[in-house]
Amino acid sequence: MRCAILDLDGTLADTSADLIAAANLCLERLGGVPLEASADAAIAFAGGRAMLRAGLERAGQAADEARIAAAYPALLEAYRARIDAETRLYPGAAAAIVRLRAAGWRVGICTNKPVDLAELLLVRLGVRGLFHSLVGAGSLAVRKPDPAPYRAAVAAAGGDLARSFLLGDTVTDRDTARAAGVPVALVAFGPEGAGVARLAPDALLGHFDELDALAARLVA
Repeated sequence: MRCAILDLDGTLADTSADLIAAANLCLERLGGVPLEASADAAIAFAGGRAMLRAGLERAGQAADEARIAAAYPALLEAYRARIDAETRLYPGAAAAIVRLRAAGWRVGICTNKPVDLAELLLVRLGVRGLFHSLVGAGSLAVRKPDPAPYRAAVAAAGGDLARSFLLGDTVTDRDTARAAGVPVALVAFGPEGAGVARLAPDALLGHFDELDALAARLVA
């Protein structure tokens, strides 16, 4: 069956404000420079470690991996406590998934967010039931851009890998799709806007209202 796999942060939902708030709590304890909710959204979508690294480096502090790894669990707990305080689905996202399912598509999520937090967020947003599969960090021993999580998401959704595509927002998603040998579309409503065209995806999504037509083009 035809299958659409979506990234979560920065693709399905704008999670940047809650991610940055959690990171800033940790950076305050570490003496780092706090991130800004709007200006640093792209860093937030790169993950918790990227946020900690940026805040420490801006303060002129060492941002070695051991220090970041030690602080990371506290960031996750701070994030869990306010996971949906400001997070919102992008306009038209839920309706677009409903339309794809009605047209016979299998739909899943493949994210580098810890899988338990991804599950919690989707439940809180009221859309977990829209997705046939969810693969996140911790589901497998590897993460995107390794293609294994993507393939697992397609298989768990009951989709056909050869008739699937990935919708994401970063170079990680582009590289994941290339490694899996499937088409990739990137959203043009994230922090970089249409600038993500520099990553040479197979398509750009300007609004979720366009998802039906885009999916049909990518998976004939």
